[in-house]
Amino acid sequence: MSFDVDWVDAFTDCPFGGNGCAVVHRGAGLDDATCMAFVRETSLVECTFTGPSDVADIRVRYFLASREIPFAGHPTVATVAAMRHRGLIPDGALTLETGAGVVPVEVSGMSVRMTQVAPTFGAKPDPALVAAVGGLTAHDITHPPRVTSTGLPFTITVLKDRATLERVRFDMDAFRLYLDALGVHGTDVMEPFWCTREGATDAGDTFARLLMAPPSPAEDPFTGSATGAMAAYLWSEALIESPTFVAEQGHGLGRPGQARVEVLGPRDAIAGVVVEGQAHVLMSGTLHL
Repeated sequence: MSFDVDWVDAFTDCPFGGNGCAVVHRGAGLDDATCMAFVRETSLVECTFTGPSDVADIRVRYFLASREIPFAGHPTVATVAAMRHRGLIPDGALTLETGAGVVPVEVSGMSVRMTQVAPTFGAKPDPALVAAVGGLTAHDITHPPRVTSTGLPFTITVLKDRATLERVRFDMDAFRLYLDALGVHGTDVMEPFWCTREGATDAGDTFARLLMAPPSPAEDPFTGSATGAMAAYLWSEALIESPTFVAEQGHGLGRPGQARVEVLGPRDAIAGVVVEGQAHVLMSGTLHL
């Protein structure tokens, strides 16, 4: 079997920026083991596999090296950009069938605008337990962390400044204690998403990092799903004045990424989160299995 593949850098308009994702066209029917093996082969955080859908325009499956996940942000941008690059879809609106539901998307050239589902707000873990995962103390956190999801859950954790964000270092032992406290087991990993209300550059309003446990790479350059969850949390907690802002991530890795974000609805009744980013198709080829 052979499949067309595009390697796309998402949330950037230039090569080697943002976050990379390999898109396997017509690969949604592959078995889980093959999909995970492909992700490990690429050393990327996530890869996607597309196929036909009975409920949307396209079906998209999202895989980490360790498991399938219901949704991911930068792979959504990458997938739509790859299909647009190949002329498989026109500019305009389309829908994606994902494990988190049907996701509406608008595409214009290499710019992709996706509307993530309405947020769900969960547990508020002990700040000291969360802080320890990043080698910090509870005093480094400015507001109570909370599990938040717009398709994939993260514990949104607001730090006091950019210098503190840059000090974050992943502690595996503390991570296990944190997961035990949340009652999370097996492959249902729920990492803290560390953020601060200042940009990495003058153009940004927020700056964030996501550190991950093996077998994933140590840090994600840009996390679109967590950006949506962060936006919902910040807006609901009145930690941002405007529902529209610019999110930045990846600068410390030499892979700067940026997204325009808009939270839809009032603070107490958020209807969804729009995350918009650009993409660059870095290379294309054929996967032989």
